[in-house]
Amino acid sequence: MSRVGTLIGDAHADRHTGVMRLTARVRLAATFGALFVIGGLVLTTAIYLLVQADLVAQLQKTITVAALPACTETPAGTVHDGCVTVVPGTRFEPAMPARTVPRAAAASGATVLDKLLATSGVSLLLMTILVLLIVWWLSGRMLRPVHEISALARRLSSESLHERIHLNGPKDELSELADTFDDMLERLEKAFESQRRFIANASHELRTPVSIQRTAIQIGLADPTASSLAKTRANLLDANRRIERLLDSLLVLARSDRGLDHREDVDLAATARNQLGQHRAAIASHDLEIRARLDDCTVDGDPALLTQLVDNLVGNAIRHNTNGGYVDVRTSAGKLVVTNSGPVVTGELLDRIFQPFQRGEGRVAAGGSTGLGLSIVESIADAHKAAVQARPGPDGGLEVTVTF
Repeated sequence: MSRVGTLIGDAHADRHTGVMRLTARVRLAATFGALFVIGGLVLTTAIYLLVQADLVAQLQKTITVAALPACTETPAGTVHDGCVTVVPGTRFEPAMPARTVPRAAAASGATVLDKLLATSGVSLLLMTILVLLIVWWLSGRMLRPVHEISALARRLSSESLHERIHLNGPKDELSELADTFDDMLERLEKAFESQRRFIANASHELRTPVSIQRTAIQIGLADPTASSLAKTRANLLDANRRIERLLDSLLVLARSDRGLDHREDVDLAATARNQLGQHRAAIASHDLEIRARLDDCTVDGDPALLTQLVDNLVGNAIRHNTNGGYVDVRTSAGKLVVTNSGPVVTGELLDRIFQPFQRGEGRVAAGGSTGLGLSIVESIADAHKAAVQARPGPDGGLEVTVTF
């Protein structure tokens, strides 16, 4: 757009009311220009009145002194009369009649005042134009972040939420606005990503149990014997439980991705002790040794999510283990460590172990898993500003450390 087009485009009709609306830049320039004109007029008027009040009197004195009569001195003595030297016997020759002095002073004063008024008016007009141009340029630079925010907001979509303003410059209200907008975009990006992941993961994982249910129903309808119906019921119940576990895991994952709605002091040592008790049957059935060293560890967070984090770590350590192996759970100040025996974890699996639906080998506990356990752990840790680190155990298995 040309410069003229830009200037014209700053005043446009409101799309809702149809009334001409001036932009902030035009209003700023008009406001500062009006203030400068008003200040200039007040200053010019004050100078004009002050000069007018004293100029005529000063000119009259000057003209009177200039019009004093010339004289010829005689050898006689001089007599001082005020500031004029009067010499006895002097012959005076007036340079200007006394009655013309006031008129000459008034005419000279009017001429000076007219020139003063004209000069002030032209100077005020030129300075007003200069001030308007300077204000227009400065307001454009000051409002540039607002234009950048508007342009970014206009081109935003679900595919471009990664864009940011990253405004450089002094820390002022506009940079704070830009930073706030960037933070909002980051939250929106996380929300959209969580939604996309939830839909993609749910559709992917639900396909298998739904297919199992459909197959079981078809087989049961084709063979309506008692044994076939009993097997069909068992398959349907197993698929239904799998769907229920998956939906629960996905809902926890979505909730943790949103962040924390409630915070309080949570005793991780007591939580870990309770979760070990919840898995007592699975531990006993596979002859696992429990090594627990639960020192005081109180963190600020959501009790339900932190319970889910500990439960996922303990459950993951039990499922991906070997018969006769061990599960080691330790808590200390701001740290939770869960270690288990089991198959060796390769570097390739370790790189993607926190991604959704990544299942390790060596599962011994019944019921399988959804592949979301460690992904949920990482999401809950992120919501609590905690760091999660996984590394292979010294003799196989995995060690997961959560540092708050």
